[in-house]
Amino acid sequence: MQFYYDPLDPRCKSITGALPTDASVTFRIFWSGKGAMPDHIDARFVLSRDGEDRQPISMDRCSDGYSVTLCFHSTGLYFYYFRIGDEFFGCGVMRHGCFMPQGSLESWQITVFDQRYKTPEWMKGGVMYQIFPDRFYKSGDLPISEGKILRSDWGGLPSYRPNEYGKVLNNDFFGGNLAGVSEKLDYLQSLGVTVIYFNPIFEAYSNHRYDTGDYMKIDPLLGDEHDLDDLIEKAKQRGIRVILDGVFNHTGSDSRYFNRYGHYDSLGAYQSPFSPYYDWYTFHDSHDNYDSWWGIETLPAVNETSPTYQEFIFGQDGVLKKWLSHGIGGYRLDVADELPDFFLEKLRTAVKEADPDAVIIGEVWEDASNKIAYSERRKYLQGHELDSVMNYPLKDAIISYVTLGNTTQLRETIDQLIDNYPKQTLDVLMNILGTHDTSRILTVLGGKTCSNKDEMAVTFLSEREKAAAKQKLMMAAVLQFTLPGVPCIFYGDENAMEGYRDPFCRRCFDWDNTDEELLAFYRKLGEIRKKYPVFADGTYREVFADSNCIVYERRNHKDQTVYIYVNNSFGTYNMRFDGEFTELLTDKVLSKTMTCGANSYGILVKNK
Repeated sequence: MQFYYDPLDPRCKSITGALPTDASVTFRIFWSGKGAMPDHIDARFVLSRDGEDRQPISMDRCSDGYSVTLCFHSTGLYFYYFRIGDEFFGCGVMRHGCFMPQGSLESWQITVFDQRYKTPEWMKGGVMYQIFPDRFYKSGDLPISEGKILRSDWGGLPSYRPNEYGKVLNNDFFGGNLAGVSEKLDYLQSLGVTVIYFNPIFEAYSNHRYDTGDYMKIDPLLGDEHDLDDLIEKAKQRGIRVILDGVFNHTGSDSRYFNRYGHYDSLGAYQSPFSPYYDWYTFHDSHDNYDSWWGIETLPAVNETSPTYQEFIFGQDGVLKKWLSHGIGGYRLDVADELPDFFLEKLRTAVKEADPDAVIIGEVWEDASNKIAYSERRKYLQGHELDSVMNYPLKDAIISYVTLGNTTQLRETIDQLIDNYPKQTLDVLMNILGTHDTSRILTVLGGKTCSNKDEMAVTFLSEREKAAAKQKLMMAAVLQFTLPGVPCIFYGDENAMEGYRDPFCRRCFDWDNTDEELLAFYRKLGEIRKKYPVFADGTYREVFADSNCIVYERRNHKDQTVYIYVNNSFGTYNMRFDGEFTELLTDKVLSKTMTCGANSYGILVKNK
């Protein structure tokens, strides 16, 4: 027997993607075999809530298949497949086509979210820009700071070798600061940037600042609260919001709260069980044996169940509300997998109380709708925790397509995200090609491999290799800027910066040597996103795809449609259309036909 079912086809599933609570949705499978559909065969919709037993639900017979209408009243994950007669039909057999009985059954997923769930409208259709504060731009001289290496060689090689004790201290600073970012706001505006995402800016020992020393204080090497307020106000005048990195799973061992080295005027948890911060941490046998993030002793893990820690983070005078009162646009949450669901729920409540429009983005590297962390199914996207996540699955899929030329992983990833995520989340996904935790995208696309950090420190692309990698990067950026979500540029990627993993991906921005070709391309993409609202909340539909080429549309409720094609092959494709179109990257006007050349891409809109 052959039947057709595609959860992204509204004929088969009346609501695309995740479902709001209390909404009626109709599932329908269509007979696609030869001849008439067999008579007197029962069809069942087999449904199970995550962790519960399967429940077979009878389906109604139609002239061309079977259907059932359901309503989900509780948030959560549900899984389903079809049973027709004695045969089982699940996903994974064939994309967008008929499916056959399976030996190994794989279920489709339904994510049910709270119908009141909303995500910030201001973020949709925008462009993000990630800044590693110490390495973007330096304004003025570095203040004296004990225990830190202050570099005067902007653009020099970051320190990466262990000291005599075998530890990499990450304590060299080049002097990038908040005032420097303020001076470069016009540059960011020229890229179409609407959101700046900062890596941590609070006082800390290291240059990455994920070892927080004082949540209530801007690191003096970056500036002070006046500098932050000045930046936020100047950015606001340019339509740009600022979001901060929230590191709430661990602190630094050199912090006001732990105070292992006695650098702070506080009684730290390391120093005494009578410390007001003692129950923030978990000690075993002695003060030298404590839980830490991934066993790194400089990052003692926080006990999120501590009432005093929760009050410190969520309270009226707590960390979250203090910085929201300065006008920031929200938080990106470091290692969200490490933060329990109850903690994320309280965090969302506190943030939205202070500013309902503030955004909450989680660092999640997998499909966030069904993620299992520490043997627990997470509830990130069910309406009570996150607005968005870092879109690592799409990053990996784009890189796979651009480097290998095969559309399979890209198409499957797009379909999975659309089917599993709420539309509200899709529209604000943080679409990345690289971050401070990954190698630079240009380096990845260049394809040179290194076996150790000494090689990474001195390995760069030749001019020919760099030119080829840039062409791949442009193709990747077209996908990043036009697929559902918000593109996030890691500082300097638009200027052809190179670098392998940490710390080489965190080099200083080279303001003396700019890649005008690549900059112009990114600026054009930013202009296109700003001009066409389809990229804010439009739907996605695959128009054509084979193993090497993909064509898709973005359409909104105002019937505005933009078409995107990417051909990553040596062949050509002929495209025929009704009327006159403009290719937006080149402003070339096309009529009736066009040829999609080898290794090409385009963004098309119909002329009125």
